[in-house]
Amino acid sequence: MLRGMFVVGLAATLCGCGSSQLSSSLPRGAAAYQSLPASIDAGPQRDYRIGALDAIDVTVFQEPDLSTKATVVDASGKITLPLIGSITAAGKTASELSAEISDRLGESYLQHPQVSVVVSASVSQKVTVEGEVTEPGIYDVNGQTTLLQALAMAKGESKVAALNQVVVFRTIDGKRFGAVFDVASIRKGLAEDPQIRANDVVVVGLSHAKSIWREILTTAPLLNVFRPLGY
Repeated sequence: MLRGMFVVGLAATLCGCGSSQLSSSLPRGAAAYQSLPASIDAGPQRDYRIGALDAIDVTVFQEPDLSTKATVVDASGKITLPLIGSITAAGKTASELSAEISDRLGESYLQHPQVSVVVSASVSQKVTVEGEVTEPGIYDVNGQTTLLQALAMAKGESKVAALNQVVVFRTIDGKRFGAVFDVASIRKGLAEDPQIRANDVVVVGLSHAKSIWREILTTAPLLNVFRPLGY
């Protein structure tokens, strides 16, 4: 009897609880994809921009002596290459840097050099994933990254996560913006998987309903200890 009353009480509480609302004022649904600067949408995205301490591979076609592997961008944003010397890499995309290297080599040394630049390791751009995920933390962003990929970095959501309450925060020019996304709909293909930018913060909300049911399942076996004789 006592056990039944306890479970009924919890169930009644459960009925009155929905998913946690991280912020009811943030845009969601279709509006979320239009609300963040640098446009979180399914369209073309800007290329990754090289930063300090990133490692890059520079390949000059048919010129192995001019090619380098895992060249680290120094704290001032520069790298040193054969014949060219110091060149600024930070803030440029791989294609922009390869074009500049090609121009510099073509000025005095080679005719129409073909240069490719690849970011082999990225440490300058990161995303923070917190809230109801398995392993909250700060993760490297290497190239284009989507919301689902960011959650995968954190080993997915916890058992009590509210998948319709996943917030992406972005700071641009000192102003903070945010939008709410429904990961369940994204996984079903009913909504686009938004792009995540460097320094974004992803927060997965808590589902009160799931957490209360978890409490019921955890507590119910203990209640049997106090079950009166004859029940």
